[in-house]
Amino acid sequence: MSHNDPRWGNQGNDPDRDGPKDGPPDLDDLWRDVNRRLGGLFGRRGGGNGDGGQGGPGMPNLSPKQFSGGIGVLVVLVLAVWAASGFYIVDANQRGVVLRFGEYAETTEPGLQWRMPYPIETHELVDVAGVRTVEVGYRNAERNKVLREALMLTDDENIVDIQFAAQWVVKSPEEYLFNNRTPDEAVKQAAETAMREVVGRSRMNFVLYEGREEVAQRAKDLMQSILDRYKTGIEISQLTMRNAQPPEQVQAAFDDAVKAGQDKARQKNEGQAYANDVIPKARGTASRLTQEADAYAARVVANAEGEASRFTQVLAEYRKAPKVTRERMYLDAMQDIYTNTTKVLVDTQRNGNLLFMPLDKLIQAAGGHASSVSSATHPATGSSQSSDATASRGANPDDYRSRDFLRSSRDKGGR
Repeated sequence: MSHNDPRWGNQGNDPDRDGPKDGPPDLDDLWRDVNRRLGGLFGRRGGGNGDGGQGGPGMPNLSPKQFSGGIGVLVVLVLAVWAASGFYIVDANQRGVVLRFGEYAETTEPGLQWRMPYPIETHELVDVAGVRTVEVGYRNAERNKVLREALMLTDDENIVDIQFAAQWVVKSPEEYLFNNRTPDEAVKQAAETAMREVVGRSRMNFVLYEGREEVAQRAKDLMQSILDRYKTGIEISQLTMRNAQPPEQVQAAFDDAVKAGQDKARQKNEGQAYANDVIPKARGTASRLTQEADAYAARVVANAEGEASRFTQVLAEYRKAPKVTRERMYLDAMQDIYTNTTKVLVDTQRNGNLLFMPLDKLIQAAGGHASSVSSATHPATGSSQSSDATASRGANPDDYRSRDFLRSSRDKGGR
């Protein structure tokens, strides 16, 4: 709309004319409304005729006292609002850092706090209880690898793919605010640097298998020392190894090598177990055989010494009574022989008849007769009868003939 338009301002319009106005509001009406409001604010009561009041067009008619009183109220109100802007609330998991003209002034505890209003003092709220996580080698999931961060070189010149996460908290709000521009990036770079140094000083098998926990702990300690050296105000709460494996390009060959090493260890363990089972048994058998040989030698020596001693004693008795000793030796020998046999064939020198002595039957008959005699009691006294008398009364005539024959044979042999 141009300035020459009759609907602009008050041109072509009567202020007292009723009816709707299609154009924008009149500038004179707006100015009069502003003057009216200012007059009411500074103590002017009553109205005027709508054209600006008694003081002339565009300005209220105010006394100096009324003007200074209104300015004072306005200043007090502005100062109160400005002072109230210094209040702030610090949550339980936060700490407030107050800055005076951009320089550190103090650290406030949780609760309602007050500082001097802006621009004299400002404050920053720092979360000291929240745990933050930095991922190295992957993002959000282990399959989303970042090879530039994950691939590391070991001490034995092998490449490993390591994914880990570092969790950290703020331990010094002042150092965290003033010594860090990008805390997450600083923690990630420190974590990657520490892990590369630890992996570079370790062998591949140690990193992948038996030393994973130790590698993580050493990397955490080194990472903490780096952050403390730069005074970042950050504390590493935990470092977790998500995954550690060879690169995908050599994964199959590495699995074969690992399987071969496991087979070697298994066979070695089986051989050691077999040796542990056989060697003690062989040693026990050898010890038993040695002890048995020693016992046999001791027994043979003892028997030989006993026989020699007995022969010496028999020789002394033989020299005293040769006939009696010879007969006694004969009887002992025959007793030993007849004890171990059940049949005896005797060839006499007088005639050619061959005598057969059924010793088994004789022994059985003698044993049965002796048992019956031993069980018999005297009818009057109830005591056992003499076995010799019973044997003499109930002996078989063949037994006497056998005894006489043996006696005569012994006499012939003696002669």
